[in-house]
Amino acid sequence: MSKKRVLIVDDSSVMRKIVERTLRQAGLELGEVLEANNGAEGLAILQEKTVDLILSDINMPTMDGLEFVRQLQPLENAKGVPVVMITTEGSEARVVEAISCGARAYIRKPFTADQIKERVAPLLGD
Repeated sequence: MSKKRVLIVDDSSVMRKIVERTLRQAGLELGEVLEANNGAEGLAILQEKTVDLILSDINMPTMDGLEFVRQLQPLENAKGVPVVMITTEGSEARVVEAISCGARAYIRKPFTADQIKERVAPLLGD
């Protein structure tokens, strides 16, 4: 498994660190981990860099995760990159909306390393 460059988009710096730590606990080989505070910052990073995986919260100020996923579509650096939504949203409608916007999977908070591995590893093809 090659080291993966990951973008974590969440308005909580603590949650970004928890996601990173959980990815490592799940056995994913992480290279560079990029962080964004909201969808707008995430888009700015993707203008400059390519990533292998994007994990995004849904509820964020400035630009939420659903709008972020919608705006990924025309970005060259985001083409084919799997997006996993991480959310406290329990409503099926929000999850369906995230998937219809282009997310490939979702994980509800709180989550475990096993849940991360189960949902993320298949998307990376390793």
